[in-house]
Amino acid sequence: MDALHTIARNLTKKRQTVSCAESCTGGLLAAAFTSVAGSSQWFDQSFVTYSNKAKEDRLGVLPETLLEHGAVSRQTVYEMARGAKAVAQADYAVGISGIAGPGGGSESKPVGTVWFGFAFPGGSCEAMRRFDGNRESVRAQAVAFALERLAGLIENGGDAV
Repeated sequence: MDALHTIARNLTKKRQTVSCAESCTGGLLAAAFTSVAGSSQWFDQSFVTYSNKAKEDRLGVLPETLLEHGAVSRQTVYEMARGAKAVAQADYAVGISGIAGPGGGSESKPVGTVWFGFAFPGGSCEAMRRFDGNRESVRAQAVAFALERLAGLIENGGDAV
């Protein structure tokens, strides 16, 4: 069974919900969730917070976090995930922020760098990946990684995988 259907099955069985806060993926994770019939049982809302202002206003990301660490950072996706979980009153939340390209990269954060934050009952974790390919490919790989990691977290009751 693929990650998306594992998420759907386990959240439905546990009567839990998920939300997401997306930047570089622009709603693709939410689109994946809603591609599953019956997803309204476990998916209520998401946030596309592309600008720093949106991250602050909608999710409560601290301006200091963005100034000190930037939008593409462990600290920012942590705050994005925690904010989405709190605002949506969800059991699980995913925050995604990255540099999909073709421009915008730097030596320390090259194109393809994507940070993920996961908030779950009792905790949170973050992960960073560097994906190769064009903008579309980086975004698709980011969604696939988020789904795989989220499926594992839900299946293991929030224990990091």
